[in-house]
Amino acid sequence: MKNGLIIAISLLAFTSCSNKKLVVMSKGAAKINADAGTIQSTDGAGHEENAVLTGTKQWTIESPAGKGSFELAEKGLYVVNAKNDTIIGSYQNYVSADKAGQVVSQEVVTQKLDSLKLLVEGKNVSAANRNFYILPNQAALVTPNLDAEIVGPYHKMTSAASKNGEAPEVYRFYSIREIRETIGKLEVLTRPIKK
Repeated sequence: MKNGLIIAISLLAFTSCSNKKLVVMSKGAAKINADAGTIQSTDGAGHEENAVLTGTKQWTIESPAGKGSFELAEKGLYVVNAKNDTIIGSYQNYVSADKAGQVVSQEVVTQKLDSLKLLVEGKNVSAANRNFYILPNQAALVTPNLDAEIVGPYHKMTSAASKNGEAPEVYRFYSIREIRETIGKLEVLTRPIKK
């Protein structure tokens, strides 16, 4: 009984201090020390994501892009870029499967194309717009909700299940290369049809 109480108190103390969640995106494995506030990443194969709870405010990072540091000033969910290229992301309003197959107008495609072009240039990025442009060795506060879902580059997620009757809070991130490829595909769709 006494040991159970000590464990419960320890877990409570840990969770109250761990008011930040980091999702570290790297190419290959990343070593994360939440207590020391360090991330080490080498240029490996494939995309990897690791999530850790922490209370640590000051962080250092060493990745293929070099050395850097960042601060986690507020409580919430952060995405950390331990890659050597920019990561771009935004809030996604995933809808039910029956609405996902609807036809999209030329106007909507053009708007999406314009928005993606601005994101690639790092423009129109703000917390209010719920979109993110994360340079290598940097972190971005995504949301105060530690239970929000983060979908990383190269995943093909197209829908998410509601939780307790509410739409899930989902943020989708892409490599800048993926965004450029998408822009190329959308540009083809917006060209006038030659007769």
